[in-house]
Amino acid sequence: MTIHPTAIIDATATIHPSVKIGPYCIIGEHVTIGAQTVLHPHVVVSKFTRIGERNQIFQFASIGEDCQDLKYQGEETWLEIGDDNRIREACSIHRGTVQDKGITRVGSRNLFMVNTHIAHDCVIGNDNIVANNVGIAGHVRIGNHVIVGGNSGIHQFCSIDDYSLIGGASLILKDVAAFNMVSGNPAKSHGLNIEGMRRKGWSKQTIDYLRQAYRVIFRSGLTKEEAIVAVSEQLLPQEPLVQLLLDSLIHSERGLVR
Repeated sequence: MTIHPTAIIDATATIHPSVKIGPYCIIGEHVTIGAQTVLHPHVVVSKFTRIGERNQIFQFASIGEDCQDLKYQGEETWLEIGDDNRIREACSIHRGTVQDKGITRVGSRNLFMVNTHIAHDCVIGNDNIVANNVGIAGHVRIGNHVIVGGNSGIHQFCSIDDYSLIGGASLILKDVAAFNMVSGNPAKSHGLNIEGMRRKGWSKQTIDYLRQAYRVIFRSGLTKEEAIVAVSEQLLPQEPLVQLLLDSLIHSERGLVR
C-alpha cells in the first residue's frame, strides 16, 4: 500500500494493500477500497462507500457524499462502485436515500469525464461514457454501452437504455429507448445509433432488423400495444436484440423520447 503522509484515513476504512492514495486525500468511515485502485491527490471518499478494483479516481472528485435531497436526514445509505472505472477531475457521486433503496450503484468499465454529477439512488451499468459537465438527477437508470454527450442533463427517474447515444447539450425529460440516438432541448429521437453498431462489428442483417423494429415502434403510428404485438411476432424471432427495444417500450414509465 502506498499512502501519502498527508492523507487522512478513518480507522474503520478497509483498504487493500495494493491501493495507492495520493496527497491530501480524505477517506471517511466504513469505506472499502479494492485492489489496485488509485486515488489521485485531493480525492474525498466521504463514508459508507464500497469501491471495487483497478479504479482510477482523479483530483477533487467527491465520492459517497451526503445527497442533496432535502428529505435526507442523515440516514445510513450507501454507494457501490464496481471495477475498472475512470472517474475524472471534480466528479461527484452521492449516496442513496431511504425513500428509494438506500443505495447508489455504479457498474464497471465506465468513463465519467470532468465534472460529471451522479445524484442519489442512480443505477449505472457497465461500459458507459459520460462526457464533461453532465448532470444526472436522482433515481436515474442508465444501462450498458451508453454514451452521454457533454453538458447534457437527465431528469430524475428517467431510464436510458442499452447502446443509446445522447447528443451534447441535450435535455432528457423522458426515457431513452435502447439503440436510440437522441439530442435537443427537449431531446428528440433521430433514429438508431447505426455508426455505433457498425463499430461494434454487428452484421448488416442485425442492423436491418433493428431498423425495422424502430420504424414499427416510432414511425408507424401504431399504439403501444399494437407495436409490441407486431415487433414480437414479425421481428423478434429473427433477431434476439430486438428484445431490448421491446423492453424499452414495455417498461417505460415516463414515456419514450420520440
